[in-house]
Parts: sequence; C-alpha cells; structure tokens
Amino acid sequence: MALAELVSGNHTGLHRRLRLALNRRVSARTAVRLADLALMANDPALADEFLEISDGAPGLRAARARRLWYDGAVTDAVEVLEGANEPGTVFGERLAAEKRLLEGWAPVLPVCRVEPVPNRVLHLLTNSLPHTQSGYAQRSHSILRSQQDAGWETLAVTRLGYPVLVGKLGARVLDEVDGVRYTRLLPARLAATATGRLQQQAEETFRRALEFRPSVIHTSTHYVNGLVARAVAESLGIPWVYEVRGQLADTWASTRSPTARESERYRLFQDRESEIMRAADLVVTLGHAMKEKIVAAGVPEGKIIIAPNAVGGDYLREPLGVGEARAQLGLDPSAEFIGTISSLVPYEGLDDLILAFALLAPVRPKLHLLIVGAGESLPSLQQLARRSGFGGRIVFTGRVPRGVARTYHQALDVFVVPRKDLEVTRSVTPLKPVEALASSRAVVASSLPALAEIVDEGRTGLLVPPEEPAALATALETLLADAQMRLSMGQAGRTQVLRTRTWAANADACIQAYGRIEQARRSS
Repeated sequence: MALAELVSGNHTGLHRRLRLALNRRVSARTAVRLADLALMANDPALADEFLEISDGAPGLRAARARRLWYDGAVTDAVEVLEGANEPGTVFGERLAAEKRLLEGWAPVLPVCRVEPVPNRVLHLLTNSLPHTQSGYAQRSHSILRSQQDAGWETLAVTRLGYPVLVGKLGARVLDEVDGVRYTRLLPARLAATATGRLQQQAEETFRRALEFRPSVIHTSTHYVNGLVARAVAESLGIPWVYEVRGQLADTWASTRSPTARESERYRLFQDRESEIMRAADLVVTLGHAMKEKIVAAGVPEGKIIIAPNAVGGDYLREPLGVGEARAQLGLDPSAEFIGTISSLVPYEGLDDLILAFALLAPVRPKLHLLIVGAGESLPSLQQLARRSGFGGRIVFTGRVPRGVARTYHQALDVFVVPRKDLEVTRSVTPLKPVEALASSRAVVASSLPALAEIVDEGRTGLLVPPEEPAALATALETLLADAQMRLSMGQAGRTQVLRTRTWAANADACIQAYGRIEQARRSS
C-alpha cells in the first residue's frame, strides 16, 4: 500500500503509512525496502529510522549507499559498496560509474572530418514532443521551428533510449511534428552504466551527424548533453553551442536540506557544468540573472548570448476576450478567476497561492482559483485546498493540451507566479508568465531577479515578497478591484512581449551567433 501511495503521488498518505509501519516494528528485511520508499518521498530522517532497525538484512549496504547518495556524499556512497558480496553489487558498479562521470570522465570518438553543409544545425535534446509536453520540450520545438522558418535545415536527436525509457514502448525511430524531425537513438541493448550509455550515445549521435553533416551542433543543459555534443563536434571539427536553460544542481538541492549545497555531489555537478560552459564555442541562456552566474563560472561575457523564453504561433494572434475564453472552457463568465499554469512542484509556491486565495475568498464570493498542470505536489495541494474551507472554488484541471492552456491564460483575470525564494528560482526565468503577458493578462509574481526580468513592476504586473501569502493576497485584491488597471497592464505586457520576446527574434540572434563561431573556427 505504501508503494501505491508513492506511485499516486500521495506523499501525505505515504508518510502516514510509513510511520505506522515504523511503530509496528517491521522486520529488518521490510525496513530496508521502506527506507528506500522514505527516500523516494524526500524524507531522509524517516529513512534513517528504518535503517536503524535493518541490521543484518539483505541489501542493507545498498540501501545505506542510496541514503548517502541522496545527501550528495558521492565517495562515501561508493565506498559503502566496495567489495560487497551481496545484492547491490551491480548497483555499486553503477554508482562508481556515476562518480567517474562527475569527476571528469568523457566519451571518446575518432577524428573524422567531413565537409559540413552550410545552414544545417543538429540539436541534441534530453526529451521532445510529442512524447513529452514539458516547457523544455516546447522551447526546443519553438527554436527548431523558428530556425527552419529562417531558412536553416534542422535535425533533432534525443538522448539514448528516449522515449522508451519513459514508458513509450511503441516509439518510432523518427517522429515529425510541425515539420520538425526528431530522431531517436534506440539500440537493441543499453549499456549497464551511465558512462557506458554516454559512450553509446556519443557513437550513435556521431553516426547521425556523419549522415546529416551539420555546420554546428546545439545542445542544452545539463552537462551530460554537453559531453556528447563536445565529443561529436570535436570529431567533426565543427563548433558547438551549449544552451543553459536551468541550474540543475540547484534544482536538485531545492528538494533537500540547506546543507545539500555544500555536498560533494553539488560541487562536482557545478564543476562539470562550468567546464562544459567554458568549453563551448557559444553559450546561450534565458536571462540576465542566469548570465551573471555563467560569467561567474569563468565564461567570457562575449561568448554568451541571451535568447529568452518567448512566444510565437497562436500567441502572436490577438487574444480572446475573457468571456469568449470562458465560454470555450465552460467557465462562469460572471465569476472572477485567478490562477496559474505550471508544473506542480514545491518550488512553484502553489501552497502560498492557495493560502492567499483563502484570505480573499470570504470577501470575494465570486472568486475562483484555477491551477492548471500536473506534478508531484498535486495530492498535497488538493489536501490543502480541502482544508482551506473553499475547496469547491479551487479547480485543479490536471495537464491540458497546449492550445487549451492558451485558452486558460485568456480566461483568467490575473495570472499568478508565486515561486519560492530559492537559488534555482532566483536565476531561472519560466515560460508561462511570458505567455500570460502575450495573452494580455496582468501578472502577479514573486519578487525574484528572474521574474523581475519578465514582469515590469507597476506597468505589466505586480511583484510581491515571496512566501508571504498575505502580501500576495493584497496584490491580487488590488488588481481584482481595478479592472482598468488589469486591462492597462495586460495591454502593456503584450506589447512588451511582442517587441522583445519572440521565437523569430531568438532565431535571428542564434543564427547570427552561429555565423560568428563558424568563422572563428575556420580562422583558428
């Protein structure tokens, strides 16, 4: 039953069942399995309690290694399993390979110069449409389409084993979406370790590159993609681009205690990211806050360009009026709607949004909250909504198609981005508020550097202190009480986005930069 709670995302129920099991003093063998479940639920303290009663159980050393790895103690985790003659030996080999990867391992390819075809770019991606609908996949697709519109031929290659490894067992080797080709690397057998799989991926990507003959290779975070792109580009003698879309070490640390940022894993991960950024011919990133971190990592400022999250396609068309959008979604045209479209994860701060809504709901009886999206926080947010006393006015839609998401943008009176104050949220600029502004909707967001790059305080929206539901409620009340202010901010936001944040403009900037690095490579 505990496993069922984990699979369903009900971490509250999982913690309750684990605590009951601990109180019943389960067997050592069971305790080892439950320690692993506690780690998956991000409760290392509870995992420690289970490990304390697991003496002598099969697999205990592997469980202790997983516990150390969770904390980022890379060397200690590997050493726990060294010489282990028990289940977990294969796991120890995998951890040792992960350690080598973090410490500097890289794939090796033979030198094989071929004449590149001008205006061809190979993109190496972690995931993509149509199998993944994330912001990462949408950004990649928008970049590829805009580059094709600008006259470049593109080929997208996804990571080894994707999308079969995420459950798409009937996946084809080639998908085409809106004229964009996505090639899959699906060998009959995957290597057992991370280093083995990356060597496989480098070799498979190299074969695709020999056939396609790109003039530049473009990849994106995190560093394992950069390792493969660098190996292939150096073999072919062409330039390569590293696009920094996030700070994944900080994303990892955001789910752990503050000491995670002092861990061995965090340091090694950051070192590898910095190495890859410095090695690339060009670094692309999303905003000024991220650019500052890249410069701090030792990358020359002149080697960095900003290609912000942007809009194109339907978002360039005049948005629907609130009434028409709500009619399409079956929403009450006379009600008030605030909300967000987001991945439901802890750092998005949606618990603060529900608490702010609960402060407003008693005095605004027509107010409703829309939360569009899916993620690990859904069960806990639904429980918080029920406890608020206003659960009937809080709607969780789940994940919706991209076109429907655009309609939800247009159905809102105010779009909200209540992100927590963490290192990752201070530097990474999200896409959804940009789309909200393009939809002529005023935005209320946490006052964080990355969000302040998107929301022009007092002109296109309001910025509030993060993690303060009362301040968030006050800002929302200000906008809900003033329709003219909302309209003015929405119009200003759309004008600003169309002037500064379109995929076509990003494509032009990237293509110009491609030309510079190709020329520099030929001259070197």
